[in-house]
Amino acid sequence: MLTLLKKKKTMSQRRLLAYFVGEQGSFWHTLFEVTASHQRLVSICPTEKMNMFQSVTSALDNTLASDPTAVIFGEDVAFGGVFRCTVGLRDKYGKDRVFNTPLCEQGIVGFGIGAAVAGATAIAEIQFADYIYPAFDQIVNEAAKYRYRSGNLFDCGSLTIRAPWGCVGHGSLYHSQSPEAFFAHCPGIKVVIPRSPVQAKGLLLACIADQNPCIFFEPKILYRAAVEQVPVEPYTLPLSQAEVLQEGSDVTVVAWGTQIHVMREVADMAQEKLGVSCELIDLQTILPWDVETICKSVVKTGRLLISHEAPITGGFAAEISSSVQEQCFLNLEAPISRVCGYDTPFPHIFEPFYIPDKWKCFDAIKKMINY
Repeated sequence: MLTLLKKKKTMSQRRLLAYFVGEQGSFWHTLFEVTASHQRLVSICPTEKMNMFQSVTSALDNTLASDPTAVIFGEDVAFGGVFRCTVGLRDKYGKDRVFNTPLCEQGIVGFGIGAAVAGATAIAEIQFADYIYPAFDQIVNEAAKYRYRSGNLFDCGSLTIRAPWGCVGHGSLYHSQSPEAFFAHCPGIKVVIPRSPVQAKGLLLACIADQNPCIFFEPKILYRAAVEQVPVEPYTLPLSQAEVLQEGSDVTVVAWGTQIHVMREVADMAQEKLGVSCELIDLQTILPWDVETICKSVVKTGRLLISHEAPITGGFAAEISSSVQEQCFLNLEAPISRVCGYDTPFPHIFEPFYIPDKWKCFDAIKKMINY
């Protein structure tokens, strides 16, 4: 695990830190933002340049190396999976620990529940988030309720379900969906979505270590697009803790996964074109979500914009909106705005018109400011 320092760094450590800030500023900036709330510093540690799928592979490699009970299974994972997230792991750890399953999502999750109950650290891969629906009953009625219905005699808390998630530019109906809201209605599981390689590894390892079944959605368009310096050794980032990426005073902007990168650009546009200061927050964990951080920001700014790729009706933005309305009503300067996907199946050639792009979000900010 990453070493956490409570005392001041030595002079040599400070020099190393200065080097890393100069060469890989985004990595250290991210880690210090995450740990600032804990008032701790992350020690200097070896890093490698990784994209998101490589950081996922690194997390899985760390888990298999440190936990002899860990197993990884799913469709085509033995040869590396369609996105190469498990490449090389079967050769390194053997076919008994990294293995293919039949094309049967309910069977994959059902097997994972049984393995977790028997004491294994079970890591299941659903090839696309769009195909998680056949396993819905196993997740919602079995995994999420196993501990509750047995009075804590048994549980499958060591089960983690990974799935590539979100639009990719050409995925159409069955390779573009964002189903997080379906599972946000289900007590007993955790739902997590990272935005970058550093977050992907730290949050995935946190899910694997967590004593509750977790669903870990990976933005597939970022598998190769996002690159950072990522620690080689295992580390965890806190679940159910949103991250304030940019402080602001006029509008709170909340998103997760791929949409965070869209909202970064929107925040820059708002500052440049309107003189509007946006506070950008990455929710990271959908369930249980960080109500306190969002409400604290809205009390300061008086405005809230929430954006996600999933359809607007019943999307998780609605839950955030209603909670903030209940807790921050007297602080609001304008109605809460949601910029999301349309209530249609995900289109193919019309994807550019469907997604909540920067122009739609920028227009929403202008309307709030002028309200």
